[in-house]
Amino acid sequence: MSQAIPRSVEELRELTVGIGRGEEGGLALGGKAHTVLAKLVERPEEVAVRSITELAATLGVSPSTLTRLATRLGYAGFVDFQNVFRDSLAERHRHFYSQQAERLVAGASARAQGGNGGRSPEVDTVVQLARESINNVEGFLAQLSASELQGAAKALAEAPRVRIHGLRQFSALASFLSYGLGLIRADVGLLDAQGLGMAEGLAQLQPGDVVIATSVAPYTRSVVDAALAAARAGLVVIAITDTRASPLVQPAQHAFFIPHESSFFSNSMGAYLVFCEGLLNLVATHLGASALQALERRERFITELEIETG
Repeated sequence: MSQAIPRSVEELRELTVGIGRGEEGGLALGGKAHTVLAKLVERPEEVAVRSITELAATLGVSPSTLTRLATRLGYAGFVDFQNVFRDSLAERHRHFYSQQAERLVAGASARAQGGNGGRSPEVDTVVQLARESINNVEGFLAQLSASELQGAAKALAEAPRVRIHGLRQFSALASFLSYGLGLIRADVGLLDAQGLGMAEGLAQLQPGDVVIATSVAPYTRSVVDAALAAARAGLVVIAITDTRASPLVQPAQHAFFIPHESSFFSNSMGAYLVFCEGLLNLVATHLGASALQALERRERFITELEIETG
């Protein structure tokens, strides 16, 4: 391969996005290999401390698949690839490996013994989901990019118009973002708020306007199609999705990756809401006084119309 071999987790993340966008010259990975790479760079702690056999089992692939992926990327083997994760995390956590190993061993021991601290099965179910959401939050925090956050917040604050698009379960997240942004700035809404279709919604926008697209595996085809069409029309696309192998990465100028691994019977939304609250706060900070004025104006109408009680 002609490009330099990545020697940090961040460089590997950038490479993963570049491959998805077709920006890495002659380097190409099959869909399965690209998905595996995306999952690896989103769980650096596990890659650093687990064996190739354990990682392969977690990802549902064979150890030889991981070895082939490492050599395809230019590494001498999987250990050479794994050392990138170990070296990067050692810079941040001097005692990371022992702490991570202790946590993995303790978790395995607790599961083997069926220990739940004396909680009822009902409470234990909620506790398990909460802890999984915490792990997902830690997962996206470990890979946040300051420049991506700054760029997205600036675009959302300064664009003439903002539209948000998410369907099925992620229609709820789209509505939450639309409501939150609408509290602090004007001309925000859902892309298909009136049910007139994606073509009508996109036709109302101009280059420089922003579309937030959100979907996770299994991805909603129409959300991906809308994001691609928006990018071709010169709109700024911000993707809120799960992995760097997501089809939303290619059209997005800014992309954020939120894990949703959980025992919940559908996609876990907890970490997505936490991320979106943080993004909204950044937009409000960028807007400054105008955000405060928008909130105060809304409060005056709430008082005048006697909307709230108690």
